[in-house]
Amino acid sequence: MVRVGNKIYIVLICVGLALATFVAFEQVRNNDFVNYDDTIYVTENRHTKAGITFESVKLAFTTIRPTGNWHPLTLLSHMLDCQLFGLNAGWHHITSLLIHIVNTLLLFWVLQKMTGAVWRSAFVAAAFALHPLRVESVAWVAERKDVLSGFFWMLTMVAYARYTERPRIGRYLLVPLTFGLGLMAKPMLVTLPFVLLLLDYWPLSRFKKSRQNETGASPKAESVANVDLGSSVWRLIAEKIPLFALAGVSSIVTFIAQKGAGSVWKTEILPLNSRIVNAMVSYVKYIGNTIFPARLAVFYPYPHYGFPAWQSMLCFFILAVVSITVIYMAYRGYYFFMVGWLWYLGTLVPVIGLVQVGAQSMADRYTYLPSIGILIMVVWGTAELCAKRRYARIALATLGALSLAALLICTRTQVRYWRNSQTLCEHAIEVTKDNFAMHVNLGLAFYSQGLVNEANSHYRQALQIKPGHPKANNNLAVLLKKQGALDEAIKHYRQAIRAKPDFAEAHNNLGGALIEKGELDEAIKHFRLAVKINPDLLEVHNNLGRALAQKGKLDEAIVHYEYSIQSQEDQYLVLDKLGECYYLQGEIKKAFRCWNKVLELEPGWTAAMNNLAWVKATHKDPDIRNPHEAVQLAVRVCELTENNRPHLLDTLAVAYAASDKFGQAIETAKKAASLAEAQNEQQLANEIRRHLELFERGLPYYEIPSNQDSNSQ
Repeated sequence: MVRVGNKIYIVLICVGLALATFVAFEQVRNNDFVNYDDTIYVTENRHTKAGITFESVKLAFTTIRPTGNWHPLTLLSHMLDCQLFGLNAGWHHITSLLIHIVNTLLLFWVLQKMTGAVWRSAFVAAAFALHPLRVESVAWVAERKDVLSGFFWMLTMVAYARYTERPRIGRYLLVPLTFGLGLMAKPMLVTLPFVLLLLDYWPLSRFKKSRQNETGASPKAESVANVDLGSSVWRLIAEKIPLFALAGVSSIVTFIAQKGAGSVWKTEILPLNSRIVNAMVSYVKYIGNTIFPARLAVFYPYPHYGFPAWQSMLCFFILAVVSITVIYMAYRGYYFFMVGWLWYLGTLVPVIGLVQVGAQSMADRYTYLPSIGILIMVVWGTAELCAKRRYARIALATLGALSLAALLICTRTQVRYWRNSQTLCEHAIEVTKDNFAMHVNLGLAFYSQGLVNEANSHYRQALQIKPGHPKANNNLAVLLKKQGALDEAIKHYRQAIRAKPDFAEAHNNLGGALIEKGELDEAIKHFRLAVKINPDLLEVHNNLGRALAQKGKLDEAIVHYEYSIQSQEDQYLVLDKLGECYYLQGEIKKAFRCWNKVLELEPGWTAAMNNLAWVKATHKDPDIRNPHEAVQLAVRVCELTENNRPHLLDTLAVAYAASDKFGQAIETAKKAASLAEAQNEQQLANEIRRHLELFERGLPYYEIPSNQDSNSQ
């Protein structure tokens, strides 16, 4: 290898790289989570929010829900953040930034280690770190997988560089180990073995060294360009068979997972010729955005009417010209052009859209590692042109410093667009055309702020662009249901399900709307479909339990209620309903445990207090009956509700009667009956009057569930 620079320069460069990267991205600490995938990975993922637990770790390795990918290390990193910082978005962002800084330092280290070119390596690392195309990977919490997989990519290159210096089995084993960990963070790393072969070609020159070892030729006797590489190439490929095997397994697992999640588009939806054209256009656009990063967006939709013929022909011409030029320059001995170009083309293959996953035509985050190839071409090529011209070197250094400063400023600007969901979506809509996805997410952002009219407008704009969009139809239906337009809401829920039959949330929402319409049987059908599609959707289990309880199917209702208790946010609500099911089954002690737990979680929850008061006042079993506690609970409930709920006053009257306080029972029952009539609850008023007749005769009211087993534990 070429001699490296003084170690003090390397240390100072590392400090400078770290500080510059932090300055470029430090605003992420003020950014919120966004409603585009952060909900799936963190804010609405109960396993992630639970932190590092046995169950969450197990699920990270054994399931692809709800992300549709198998990347356990990425999920574990999110879980660790939640364990340490809860849902403090700033610290989640800082974690990603710190990983990006480490990636930058590792990239610099491995390039200068392999090439000996300290300043060229430093510039490549700086441009990689500060480029606005990195913002999506660093400022988007859901894209933790980018920076985390990048970390293992860099570690694999470091391990490989050390192995090539002194080939030993111990050093070699670190290479597949770090590579395997990287695949468990993001499967896009499947192209890394191919990149290691490129590094063997340049700068490591292992093809030449291998051939020289076989022939005994002097290192200066022949060049890589004119050596018979046959046997040496096969030896280097054989060396990487374990890596290619890992990449193959990861590719199969990823394809199965994404296809199972419904993310892989069929050729009937997006024909192969359209994918090829999009791939060519994307390759060129990524280069354009690397050179001039303007009008960047989180989501780039496919053009509504496809790409014009002139654009696809122009992109093909550009790619062909660059490829021919690269081959010529490699023939002339400038091997870094070939390595950089193939690095760029090859590492983008998994995400270039030939196998289409998702609705985007391209994405800035996909350039995180591929852009290194372009940067190597530009930096080494420019440096070679100016190597023998003193003033050109000075001008190049000045231009390079100005370029890095411009990148830093642009990146700081781009980070501000990620402040929250609204700023992110509004910017994407401004710089792209017909961006249906961002209209949907902007509508969701407005809806979460209570700006219903603005949300309605953006949902409808999304449906104008893409009439069958399932998420837009579902979100609009949620809004309409809240506004009382139940029939129109049901229509849009059905449209969402027609467009996406496996849309669990839409089935669940439609079931809830159908219950309000009184169509209980059809509601249960949709709840069951939602549970089948996504068993982890706890809200569906809760809704299905509620519907089954109304149908009298208590055993099945209890199963779904008990499953849905896993949700920490509304556990007390589910426990309250579960207690009612146990009560109706006659399992009073189980019901008491549920209601007492409710009051531990939510001390002011009147429904549970009222249930406990009612049972303690109306049950005949002396182990359960406790009129004194019933009165205390009922008085507390009525105080909390300002004595204006007739059914709660009825409970208080029943409790007074159970305590032989019939005067107070009669007075309270009369007040409850009058209040029920004033509130047009005639059926309740009649029931209260029947209780009143008992009290006037000096008798308490007893109620025993039909299937009571008071000894149930």
